[in-house]
Amino acid sequence: MKFYDELQKQRWDDHRFYHHNRINQFLHLLSACCFLASYVLVFYYPAAAALVGWLLAMTLRQTGHFFFEPKTYDQVNQATHEHKESVKVGYNLQRKVVLLSIWALIPVILFFEPSFFGMMQEHTEVMGFINNMAMIWLVVGFGAVIFRTVHLFKIMGVQSGLVWFTKILTDPFHDIKIYHKSVYHLMKGEMYDDMTDWYEDTPKTS
Repeated sequence: MKFYDELQKQRWDDHRFYHHNRINQFLHLLSACCFLASYVLVFYYPAAAALVGWLLAMTLRQTGHFFFEPKTYDQVNQATHEHKESVKVGYNLQRKVVLLSIWALIPVILFFEPSFFGMMQEHTEVMGFINNMAMIWLVVGFGAVIFRTVHLFKIMGVQSGLVWFTKILTDPFHDIKIYHKSVYHLMKGEMYDDMTDWYEDTPKTS
C-alpha cells in the first residue's frame, strides 16, 4: 500500500471506529483548534504550548472518547469494542489510560521533587512550578508520539509508523476539515454519525 493510501486508511479507521458521537466530533473540533494554537506557541512559548495542548486540547479530546463515544457493539462496522481496541494503530483507550496517568502524576512528583530528580532547576514560586510542570508535559507529549512511532516500526513496519506519525501531526487540520459541521448536525438532533458522508470513496485496504 502506498504512503498516502495507508494514511487515508488509518484516518478512515480512526474516524469510523472511534468518532460516531457528534458531541465527540464537536469536542475534537475544539481540541483541533487548541492544538493549532499549541503548534504556534511551541516556537515562542513552549510552556504555554504544553499547557494549551494538555489542559485544553487533550482534555477536550479524551473527554469525547471516554464519556460520549459508545463502547457497545458497533452495528455500523459490525465490530465489538474489544476488536476495535485490538486493531487500533495508535493509542487505544487502554494505552491512553496509561499515558494520562503519567501526565497526571507529573505535578505530584514535581511537588515532592522540585528539581525532578536533578533534571530541572528547583522552582521557588508558583509560576516556576507551573513552568517546570509544563515543560515536563511537553517532553511527555513528544516522547509518547516518538515511542509509539518506533514501536510501530517494529510491529507493523517503518512506513506504517511514519504514516501514523504523519497522521498524528496533521490530525488537527484534518479534524477541522471533517468535523466542522458537527454543531450543525447536533442542532438537527443527529447524535450519531452513520459514516456515509466523509469520503466519496472508501480508502483502499490493500
